[in-house]
Amino acid sequence: MEPVLETYEATDFAPWPVVDPPADHLLPLSGQLSVRELGTAMAVLTSYDNSDHERRDLDSKDGRAQVRHLVTTERVIAPGGLLIRDTETGITASPGCCFGLENWRDWLVLMDGEEPWLGHDPTPRVEHVGAIVRLWPDADRLEGLPIELPRALLPELLGSVRNQLVGFLACVEEWAARYAPPLAAAVVAKLDEDLTIGAPLLESRS
Repeated sequence: MEPVLETYEATDFAPWPVVDPPADHLLPLSGQLSVRELGTAMAVLTSYDNSDHERRDLDSKDGRAQVRHLVTTERVIAPGGLLIRDTETGITASPGCCFGLENWRDWLVLMDGEEPWLGHDPTPRVEHVGAIVRLWPDADRLEGLPIELPRALLPELLGSVRNQLVGFLACVEEWAARYAPPLAAAVVAKLDEDLTIGAPLLESRS
C-alpha cells in the first residue's frame, strides 16, 4: 500500500520548482521525496480545491500566498488515495475518484468486516471471504483476478501507509521552512490534522 497524490493540478505551476508529472500522474508520498517532488505535492495540495477565481488571484501572487490559502482552507482535499499492488501477481488497484487521501483511514473498517465505498472511475470494490479481503481494481469492469489481502495483515499495511505519511510530513516541514518560513509550523499542523496522519491507527476505530 502506498499513499499517492494525483498530480494533474501541478501542470504549468510557477510559484516554486516542481517535477514533470509521472506517466500515471500518481506521486507516491514518503520521506524520500526530492525538493521538486515535494514542490509537486504542495502544488497539488495548495491548488486542488480552489475556484477559477481563486486560481487567477493566487497566480498573481507569490508562493507564500498559495501556502497561506492551504492553511486557511476549511479542509484540505488531497486527490489520490491508496495505491494497492500485489507484488506476486502484479495486479494494481488505483485510487478511485472522490475518495481522496484525506479518507485513507476509512480502509480500517475492513478489519471489522465492513465494505467501504472507495470511489469511482475506477471503482475499487471489496468483498470479505473468510479471513481474506478481495479487492477488485474496478467493479465496473470485472476482469482478471482480484487482489487478495489477508485481513490479519491490514494493520501492518495501513501502519506502513501511516509511516510513509509521517515521513512525508517531516519533509513538508523542511520544504515549508524554505519556501514559506512564517507558515511552516501551520502547514505541518494543517496537513497532520486534515489528512489524519499522526494519530495512532487504533484511535480511528474507537
